[in-house]
Amino acid sequence: MKSTGIVRKVDELGRIVLPIELRRTLDIDVKDALEIYVDGSQIVLKKYEPACIFCGNAKDIVHFKGKNICKSCMAEMAGSI
Repeated sequence: MKSTGIVRKVDELGRIVLPIELRRTLDIDVKDALEIYVDGSQIVLKKYEPACIFCGNAKDIVHFKGKNICKSCMAEMAGSI
């Protein structure tokens, strides 16, 4: 992973500010959800994008009865009936 050269301090409530340059580059807007996880000794922030409940694909998602299903899985289900 490439270092951007930006350093931010954690405040007394554990918050950090993501610089506007990073938010613009990664298309992160106000109220967007971020996924936070640990990878080895690194903390990773990733824009949360729900995926298909069957295959995990995050592209071409359709919301069906409260679930996320990709179009290819939906087509496969329709073809098996």
